Amino acid sequence: MTYKYNHIVLKYLIISTFLVASFSCSQNKVAAVTPEQLIEQRVDSLLALMTLDEKIGQMSQIRHFDDSVEIAITEKFIGSIIHSDGPAPGENAEGWQAKFITLQKKALSTRLGIPLLFAVDAVHGQNTYEGATIFPHNIGLGASGNAALVQEIAKITAIESQATGFNWVFSPCVAVPYNEKWGRVYEAFSEDVKVTSALTKASVIGHQGELNQRNTVMATAKHFVGDGATDYGVEGGETSMSIKELSEQLMAPYKIAVASGIGSVMASFNTLSGVPMHSHKTLITDSLKIGMNFSGIVVSDWKGYSRFGGNAIINAGIDMVMAVDGDLEDFQTGLKRGISKDSVSINRIDDAVKRILRQKFRLNLFENPFPDSTLIPLIGSEKHRNIAKQAVRESLVLLKNEGQILPISKELNKIVVVGEHANNSGLQSGGWTISWQGETENYKGATTILEGIQKQTDAEIVYDENASEQHPDADIAIIVVGETPYAEFFGDIGGEMDRYQLTLTESHQNYIKHYKKQGVTIVVILISGRPLVTTEQIEMSDAFVASWLPGSEGDGIAEVLFGNYNFKGKLPHSWPKSVDDFNGKYGPNFWDDTIKPLYEFGYGLKYEETNF
Repeated sequence: MTYKYNHIVLKYLIISTFLVASFSCSQNKVAAVTPEQLIEQRVDSLLALMTLDEKIGQMSQIRHFDDSVEIAITEKFIGSIIHSDGPAPGENAEGWQAKFITLQKKALSTRLGIPLLFAVDAVHGQNTYEGATIFPHNIGLGASGNAALVQEIAKITAIESQATGFNWVFSPCVAVPYNEKWGRVYEAFSEDVKVTSALTKASVIGHQGELNQRNTVMATAKHFVGDGATDYGVEGGETSMSIKELSEQLMAPYKIAVASGIGSVMASFNTLSGVPMHSHKTLITDSLKIGMNFSGIVVSDWKGYSRFGGNAIINAGIDMVMAVDGDLEDFQTGLKRGISKDSVSINRIDDAVKRILRQKFRLNLFENPFPDSTLIPLIGSEKHRNIAKQAVRESLVLLKNEGQILPISKELNKIVVVGEHANNSGLQSGGWTISWQGETENYKGATTILEGIQKQTDAEIVYDENASEQHPDADIAIIVVGETPYAEFFGDIGGEMDRYQLTLTESHQNYIKHYKKQGVTIVVILISGRPLVTTEQIEMSDAFVASWLPGSEGDGIAEVLFGNYNFKGKLPHSWPKSVDDFNGKYGPNFWDDTIKPLYEFGYGLKYEETNF
């Protein structure tokens, strides 16, 4: 049979279920069946037809470029495809859609024709596609504090994700980071749980909208739970909190996400009292699923099955497994063995599959399984980029403005722009941009900070990339410094990779010293995924701006520097004064009240009205 014929048979089965249910309701004079009740009937009808192999297949997620992926879909009944670091699905959006349509047709050709979920880590826009609109990372959105803007950004992310073939995104990260040493601080909105909760709600609503529409996606709250509160900021480390403390301090954003209809939740790499979160039944099943009445999918993180206890993660409540890098066979065989030996109940399997099918019905994938090609022209559109530029402007936090140096006059004669970050969209965007660990080169469709400055003034603009030149006659030096891109694990400070530090690199410190010695007025723009210890550099500068990781629209920074717009951003994290502070602030007790930050949470200057 062709996939079309199978799909018609399945629809007939489902329609039959509707008719029976409707007849039953009318006979018993029961109130009209709600859309959610109809979905439950469809789920139950489909589940009753499934073999054990088909059920386990639905619980499996693999990559689109894995070996024999098409055979796996048709013979192992795969439920979801993930796009991760590796070969792109195609050369352009049309190619990406074509690849996923091919895979979807394979799924629809199986006995029951159950459509696939296509997932991607779209954490600040559809950041895996070169040419998409890349927004500031969440730490910058936390600085904006603008829930309406976050909701609009999530809507655009959903559109551009659907335009490239995806119906599921692994976003937002709703962690509450306690430690700047953690390499994922920038993925979260704020150290403040109230800010995080408010922006979580906005993000969920923006991504999901009406889930059955073609321009929305299923969102994912991650990582459940305590990922940002590990001892000393170690990715996947121990979270030294009791369940009561964790519930009081970290659970609120998840409650908000569930109440807002979040479709999925991703388990975390960390441990609690030595128990991997992936296999923590008390939190996943009792707290999340039962306590919060969460009806969606709990998905594992990367290779969760082999890393965190095999069937123990299924018993704990994981519904879908990232069975990647050789895990598929071990997962499917191991789970089937566990069921045969009664170490995993068939009821647990049925619960997992029902949750997966439920979301597929909510997404209307049985009726509309393919991506919408009419969305492709919206990728990186001017409208979308203007929203991203607004987000950049509102994310900037002015920490110092000695003598009202800012805004910069457009009538100056000579401006020196310093630093490799000033003319490199990859460096200004951070990790999870085009590739997993980010880019160190320019990428398609972006505007650099230097290009933005050049648009604002007719002054002579000199670009001194490595601060190797002498320009004592310059009216002002705009020095752009910061971190290079990183993502999970690699970005931890003091971890196994140990690539990063809590201060600027020596070379970037020297950029500032070089122009200070020349007596030039200095404006420092810091590009970073977390607050850094920059006390000395702030003292040396005339103005200092925390710009976080602005994404593709670097000219949004220039628009504020030159006074087209005022500063709005407020610190989403307290700003550290000294590296020594981290010894007491960030151990298992998390916070030492005797330590005073350089700038408190919520700090941020604005231009005086006379200068704006």
